[in-house]
Formats: sequence, C-alpha cells, structure tokens
Amino acid sequence: MLKNYFLIAWRNLLKNRSFSLTNLLGLVIGIACTLMIFLWVRDELTFDKFHTNYNNIYQVIAHRDFNNHVFTDRNMAFPLAPALEKKYPAIKRAVVTTNPYPQILQAGELKLKKTGYNVSEHFFDVFTWKTISGNPSLAIKDPSSIILTASTAKALFGDKSPLNEIIKIDNDRTVKVAAVIADPPYNSSLIFDYVQPFNYSDQFTKRAMQDWQNSSWYVYLDVQPGTNLQLLDKQINELKKSHDQNDAVSTYFAFPMEKWRLYSDFRDGKNVGGMIEYVRLFILVALGILLIACVNFMNLSTARSEKRSREVGIRKTLGSNRKQLVFQFFLESMILAFISFIIALLAVYLLLPWFNKLVDKHLTLFVPSVGFWTLALAIILFTGLVAGSYPALYLSSFNPIKVLKGTFIAGKGAILPRRVLVVLQFVISILLISGTVIIYQQIQHIKNRPTGYSSNNLIMVPATGDVGEKYNTIRQELLNTGMVSSITRTSSPITEVWWKSPSPDWEGKPENVSIIFSGLTADADFAKTMGIKMIEGRDFSGVPADSAYMLLNKAAVEAMGLKKPLGMQMRYGGRTYAVLGITDNVVMESPYRPVEPLMTYFNPRNGSIISIRFKNEANPHMALPLVKEIFEKYNPAFPFEYEFVDEVFGKKFISEELINRITNLFASLAIFICCIGLAGLASFTIEKRTKELGIRKTLGATLTQLLALISKEFVRLVCIALVIAMPLTWWLMSGWLTNYIYHVNISLWLFAIVGGMVLLLTLAIVSINTISAARTNPVKSLRSE
Repeated sequence: MLKNYFLIAWRNLLKNRSFSLTNLLGLVIGIACTLMIFLWVRDELTFDKFHTNYNNIYQVIAHRDFNNHVFTDRNMAFPLAPALEKKYPAIKRAVVTTNPYPQILQAGELKLKKTGYNVSEHFFDVFTWKTISGNPSLAIKDPSSIILTASTAKALFGDKSPLNEIIKIDNDRTVKVAAVIADPPYNSSLIFDYVQPFNYSDQFTKRAMQDWQNSSWYVYLDVQPGTNLQLLDKQINELKKSHDQNDAVSTYFAFPMEKWRLYSDFRDGKNVGGMIEYVRLFILVALGILLIACVNFMNLSTARSEKRSREVGIRKTLGSNRKQLVFQFFLESMILAFISFIIALLAVYLLLPWFNKLVDKHLTLFVPSVGFWTLALAIILFTGLVAGSYPALYLSSFNPIKVLKGTFIAGKGAILPRRVLVVLQFVISILLISGTVIIYQQIQHIKNRPTGYSSNNLIMVPATGDVGEKYNTIRQELLNTGMVSSITRTSSPITEVWWKSPSPDWEGKPENVSIIFSGLTADADFAKTMGIKMIEGRDFSGVPADSAYMLLNKAAVEAMGLKKPLGMQMRYGGRTYAVLGITDNVVMESPYRPVEPLMTYFNPRNGSIISIRFKNEANPHMALPLVKEIFEKYNPAFPFEYEFVDEVFGKKFISEELINRITNLFASLAIFICCIGLAGLASFTIEKRTKELGIRKTLGATLTQLLALISKEFVRLVCIALVIAMPLTWWLMSGWLTNYIYHVNISLWLFAIVGGMVLLLTLAIVSINTISAARTNPVKSLRSE
C-alpha cells in the first residue's frame, strides 16, 4: 500500500512538471535561506560553548552609578581575583588578565605584530583550549615563558617545532616558547595570538597586586555548580569595598559566560540584550521566508484543483476514504519537500564560502552531527506539513457525485483562503522590505551624525619603541616633507576612550556629586590636528612644557553646571589644572550614545598615539611612503603601522551593516519567492479564464481592459497587505529603534514607496501573463465551445 502511495505521488509530480518545478524553485530558495540563517543562529547560540566549564564561568563586572548615568565597567582591581579565590570556597578558581594588547614578536629577523594577554596561573584551568604541544598549565607559571597559538607559531617558525625557541618581545626582552595551543575558535569571546604569565617579581605587577582602587584588569571566576549567585554577588561587593571604602558608586556582580555574547549590552545599569535581538529577528525571518514558500505551494495546489477533482472523485468511488486521500496529498508535499531540501543543501554547500564573506563568519555544514539531521527533519516535516495541509484537506473534501456529474465548480471554496494566503505573502514581503530600508536609514542617520572632529586625511600611528624619545625630531621631519599640516600625540586614539574616572574637584562643587568623565592627555596642536572646534579659549599650542592646563568639552561644562569655566582651577590626582579652553563634543566611543564629559590634560612628554594630518592638497598615497621612511629611520626595531581615522570610525558600524546586508539579501529572496508564486497563480488564473478572455476579445475588449480585469484582484490583495503590514512594521521597527538614543523617525512615505514598488512588481508579473494570453487568437480558445 505504501509503495502504491509513493508511486502515485511520484507520477503526479512528473505529470505536472511546470507545477512541480515552480513549487520546487520556491521551496529550494526558501529552505536554502532557512538553512543559512539557522547556521548563523547556531553559531551565535554556541559562542564559547567549547569550554568544559562553560556553565560555571563568570566575569566580574560592575555598575558604577554616577550622577549623569550608570556606567557598566568590566575593568577590575588586580588583587580582587586572588582574594576571592582565597576567601570563598564557592569559587574554585579565579583568574585575572590584562586587556588584550599588541606586541612585536621577533624570531630571528622576522617581526610580527600580535595581540595577546598576560594572565594568572589558573587561566588554562578555567578556560579549556586544545593543546598542540607542551603543557600550558605548567608553562603559565614561568614568567620567562610564552604560549603561542598554532597560527602564530607557524608564522614565526614555519614547520619546525617552536618549543624552547626564543622570541624577543618589543625589542626589549626575551621569552621561551613553552607550549602551543590551537587557535581560539572564531566564536570565542577571548581571541588572542599568544598568552604570557604575569611576572610577580616585576615592580609594576607588585604595585598592582596591592592596588584596590585602580581598575584596569579583567577578573574571571570558575564557581562550584549550584552556587547561590545572589550570595556570591554580595560577597564580591563586601570584599571589594572592605579594601576600598571610597568605592561607593560601584555595584559588583558575576556575569555568566552564557550571556557574554547574546546579552552583552547594558544601559543605565540594566541589561538591554545584545545579539539575542538579532538572533530572534533572523529566526523570524527564516520562518517568514519558509512560510512564503509554503504559501506558494498551497496557492498553486488549490488553483489547479480542477485538474485533480476527477481523480479524487474516481478514487472515492472506488472506496478510498478521506484519510487515505489526505495521506496521499501529504505524501506528495513531503516528497517535494525532501527533494527541495536535498537541492537546497547542495546550494548551501556551494554558496557557503560567499555567505561567510557576507556575514564575516566561518560557518560550516555540520552534516555528521545528530543536530543537523534533527534540523533537516524538522525543516522537511514543517515544510511538507504546512505546504500540504490546506491542499490535502481541501482536495480530499470534494464530493465524488458532483465531480463525476460535472456539477462541481472547482476552486469556489478555495477563493477566500487563497486570497488570505496571497495577502500573507505580501505582508511578510512588505515587512521585510520596509524593515531593511529602516535599518539602512538608521545606519546612515548615525553615520551622518557630527563627530566633532575631521577625519579627512587624518592617520594614527602607534608610538612604539623609540618614537616617544625622538618625537620632536620625528615631528619636525614630518612637517618638513611639505605633506603634513599638523601633528599631535595623545594617550588614546581619537576614536576610543581608554580612561574613565570620577570628575575633578572644583570650587563650588556640590556635595555628593559624582560625574563619570572620560580622560585624555594631549600635546600641542591637539585641536588643530584633530579638527576640533574650540567653543571658548584655545588649545595647548604655544604653552610652556611645564604648564598644568586642561580642556573641557561642552558635555563636561553642562554636567558640572559651570557658567564661566575658562580659567577655573580643577584639582585632580594631587595636581591643580587651569581650564584653558572648551571644545565641542567629540564622538570617541559609540556613535549611538551621547557624548560623555571629557577632560583633556596637557602632556608634552609622552603619548600612545601620534595623529598626523596631511594637507588638503596632499595625496596620501604619496605622503605615506615619506612618513614610513621617517618612522623607520628613527624607530627601526618596530614595523611602521598606521590607520586612517575614517576607516577606524567606520568599524563602529560593523554589526549594524552586517545585519543590513543579511536583511537585504533575505528580503530580496523573499520577494523573489513571492513573485514565483504570483506568476504561477496568475498563470493558473488566466488559464481558467482563457475562454472568457477570448469572448471578451471577440466582443471588442482592448488589451488595457483585459489587463485591468485580471489585475484588479491582485491589486486589491496588495492594498490589503499594505494596510496590514504598515502598523505591524511600525510596531516592530519602533521597538528596534528604541535601542538607539539617536534614531530616525519612521515615515509614511516609506510605506508609500514600498507599497508602490510591490504594486508595480505585481502588475508587471500579472501583465506579462495576461498579455501573452490576450494575444492568443480567440478562435483557438473558443474552438471547444
């Protein structure tokens, strides 16, 4: 019996090739999109899960409550980790690490810039990285050792064993390669090229181990299973504040690894999500696209019901019951879904390298795993059951007597459901297109936000090696090239904030006022080089080298409530600074958030970043070789590196632009699937009305009148879909836009344009089919009458 069902189903699919191919194309695209989206979603959901202790790893972070806002900080005091591990049995191990930072690793004559961490001794016990050679857990206890990743070891030493090889770091000290580990997976929160142990005999580290106030390190915990987290948070706060009574603004808590990726965003001390929002969005997009493909199947199946009605009538007359017919039709849709899945799987395999470039990932088809085949079975069953549900129930309900007498009017009972399904397709398509446009508008809105400085022809060079000592000489030679207009050096890039602290003290400061400030040191020509507008006063150009001056930005003046800030005395870090000038607000951190108060101190003696502005008429491609030559002349031990400021600033939009690219792709494919179904449905509609069109043409109807006759039904459905999609899109995208303080307003013109575009597309598809039918000689269509 089952063999017979399969045979009949297969013959029906082969007999109706155009119907099968149309459905197959829609389902293949829908399933392929779904597979790629779920690969992306799986990658996001499995971030960091390769660690054995994944469920018990936490990072200690803090909400620091200042008057202007709550700042969530991941930087902790160095001694916090060993103190927690020693005092509380619930904490099996605690690890302290630096922030990731770059160093020059030299093996022989080869020099490479790599990024890594200094870590405490339990790093390889808390985090489980695959070992290639050596023993990382023992190596991390030796301050003269270094642990390399496999790719870094190969880059430095080629195919020979790197163990016990000597590496010079920053042309300053040497270390021995004690172990090699596999590269961290790309879906890891900790990405590095090397790991070094702390040198506890070093004077800097010794001071840090006793400093409970300076917060510059990351602290991670491996806790016992079942630990009371509320109690743990309380213990962390008690321990930290028992050693630092002045830390009244901070509330510490343990943040689980399972939330590091998906729930990483905080606003005013509250977790507002993160990548989880996009994960949910793309799951809905995947289901929406698959649903559009299934709707195509339903519509086309019910549209061709007249061709199946006699088959149903005869089979019922011969004794088939409704359950058997339902099973038959479901089997047909399942076979089509299975074939579609196989073709879609092949398409995904071929397109995955391109898709990885699009989404900046390293996704792979996990075919051998149980999870993959569970997903495959779920997609096939979902597609087969949803796509075949309405056709199976509808076709199996035909009355055999009416069908065989010829009194049954096929399709009459399917008109309303079919219209509903077409409207559903258009609703999903309009929603996806409108959402894509709004995401694009939001990105452009933020990109066009004034940054407060000019990034044109501005580059940044790290002040490595001897650059600090020879800065003035380098500066003068750069100016002598005739390509450079100005130069300055700062403690951090103009695109980042490396230093936050409470505000300075000033005369008249209200009691219990605590304001979070960003901090920066700068040399002469700071405002000139950066292109920052001075609202009042001036910058540091021309001031004596021993001057104690400070610049405040507009946000700082407003937060402090100062009326006449110029010349005011600011006390900070045991020193008094005079306010020399007020700058416009500069967007150094997230372009999506307000600018924080900024204090910029005059420091002509050192800086981590040298910023160089080329003259407007200078060609950067000609200027850069001259700049490189000067830096290599005075700092030969370090390779010359630079970054254009506008490119660095552009990286702040990577996540949003990635999301925009993905939604663009899948919105386009969704409307394409919709068009496939629309073309098939229009073709069937016109086929049923061929004789009517022939009679109307014989009686003098024009092509325009025939087009209007066929198109009005589809136009009405598009208009209904637009009315439904508008408020739905408004509600969904307004919720998404609330994640941004600076955001666009959703315009009604957007829906008018999107609706008009979908309407024109619909008319074009229907018109092509109608024109083809209308041009047919009416004698042919009426010959059988």
